[in-house]
Amino acid sequence: MSYVETPSLGHRAGQVLLSSRPISWINTAFPFASAYVLTTGRVDALLVVGTLFFLVPYNLLMYGINDVFDYESDLRNPRKGGEEGAVLDPSLHRTVVWAGIITALPLLVAMVWLGGTGHPWSWAVLAVSLFAVFAYSVPGLRFKERPVLDSITSSTHFVSPAVYGLAVAGADFTWPLIALLAAFFCWGMASHAFGAVQDVVPDREGGIASIATAFGATATVRIALLLWAAAGLLMLATEWPGPLGGLLVVPYLVAAWPYRSISDADSWQSNQGWRYFIRINYVVGFLVTMLMIWWALIR
Repeated sequence: MSYVETPSLGHRAGQVLLSSRPISWINTAFPFASAYVLTTGRVDALLVVGTLFFLVPYNLLMYGINDVFDYESDLRNPRKGGEEGAVLDPSLHRTVVWAGIITALPLLVAMVWLGGTGHPWSWAVLAVSLFAVFAYSVPGLRFKERPVLDSITSSTHFVSPAVYGLAVAGADFTWPLIALLAAFFCWGMASHAFGAVQDVVPDREGGIASIATAFGATATVRIALLLWAAAGLLMLATEWPGPLGGLLVVPYLVAAWPYRSISDADSWQSNQGWRYFIRINYVVGFLVTMLMIWWALIR
């Protein structure tokens, strides 16, 4: 008689958590928290609730739903199954979706209530943010399979928490601030485009379109380089010491530059550059935080 081992509750919970990409939580929570605090100058309930939402439930919805609907293609992708994405057993698919909804809903209600009626357009920003999360992966929309729109949507995932934080805090959208957000958006598009390069082969085998499968590995890496360079130039239009932030695109340019002429067949090799990218984010994030503190002290 053969026995099928049933995964423990701890293992199932760990897989659900892994699907939210813990290594990337800060990439969505920090933009909201920093935008809100620098605008209001205070730590309050909305900051805590919003940071918690963009830290875990938001990422569980974004990445977990992606893992559910990309299950077949992820099986053929050798880099899946760790920090770069879980290969979820089908028995966990429903659990992941419901975990995202259940953990997100009470925080969303609290955010809308705590935000009050003074900044109603912040609700529209939040709605756009959530739409982008679902539209990226769910069947019928699948923006991730629409070249260029995939990079735009992915960038929205990271920039919209900052825009929401600014909106609910009542920020004045000056031209320097718009330039900063535009730089952030270019960074997000570049990051997605470069990340898509490593998946050219498995995506094509799985019939999945992306900016990288449409333009090819070489062109996509060069597009990413141009977008990162544009982000650096846009930072020159921000308030001091913001222009110094333009230098922070250099590590990304250095990480991607060796792959500027990579072939589609060898595109998997860019995964090494992508792994550098993940680590670079933490160093750059620290330096960005220092610049923000500097700006807050001198304004």
